[in-house]
This record gives sequence, structure tokens and C-alpha cells, in this order.
Amino acid sequence: MKDEKKILLSIAVTLCVVIADQVTKALITGRLAWGEAHTILPGLFNIVYYKNTGAAFGIFSSGGSGRTTFLTIVSLVALIIIAVLIRRSSDGRNALALSLIAGGAIGNLIDRIRYGSVVDFLDFHIGTLHWPAFNIADSAITTGVIVMLYLSFFPSGLSSGRHSPRE
Repeated sequence: MKDEKKILLSIAVTLCVVIADQVTKALITGRLAWGEAHTILPGLFNIVYYKNTGAAFGIFSSGGSGRTTFLTIVSLVALIIIAVLIRRSSDGRNALALSLIAGGAIGNLIDRIRYGSVVDFLDFHIGTLHWPAFNIADSAITTGVIVMLYLSFFPSGLSSGRHSPRE
């Protein structure tokens, strides 16, 4: 993939993730009170308004302003590394995965800077067993990481020399 095209695609994907993340969070914060939950699929899925002061799954949730500063710096360093990796990537699929991760990191970084916490609103559960609430940014980061892992194990993707049943 040509460098200019790869960079433009990466910027577009990153911006789409950031916009989707911030718009959905604005809808949640504008319509729900903190801690409020609306059942969408009983026993399986709620829309909630939670604030995560830590990182993924609530780790680092204690620590006050030092925690916020630390997580902000880690996010900024990660974004610089991601930008370098995108620039060096010769595979558009890697650039796409890294762009998803960057968009998610930026979306959560915006929250952390604005609110000192990250807005989470997707609550999946089975009965009383809840997966930690998450948001669009978290989903993009997770998807990007899964794609990167897949590409590291299967670099040629679906065209790994396997023949389709018709051949």
C-alpha cells in the first residue's frame, strides 16, 4: 500500500473511531444520570453510565490525580509508538489494526483529560455475572489487538495457501 494512501486511511479510521466513541459517550452523559442503567436485553445487556477512573477492567482505579497523569502519559507515549508503527508498516491490514487502537486510545484519552475518568456504557452480563462495562473506544482497541494477533500468527491472512472446497 502506498504511503500516502495508508496514512490517509489510517487517519480516516482513527477519526471515525474517535467520533463514534465521543458521540455515543455524549449521548450517554446527556441522557443518563451517573450509575443509571437501562435494560435492553433482560439478563444479557444494559446501557449504563459508569465512570472508570482506572484503565482496562478498572485496574489502577485508585491513585487520584497521579493516576490520571500517569495514564495520560502512557496513552500519549503509546500513540507516538502507534504512529511510528503505522508509518513503518508495509501492510495495510496492520495499519488498519493500529488505527483502530489509536482511535480507541484517543477516545479514552479525551475522556481522561476532560473528566479525569472514562465513560463506559455497554454492560453485558449473564444474570448477575457482569463483564466490566466498556465503550466504543475499548471495542476498537480490542478489535485492533485481535487483528494484530491474528496477523502475527497468520501473516498472509485468509490466502495462506489453503484451497477452497471447489478447487
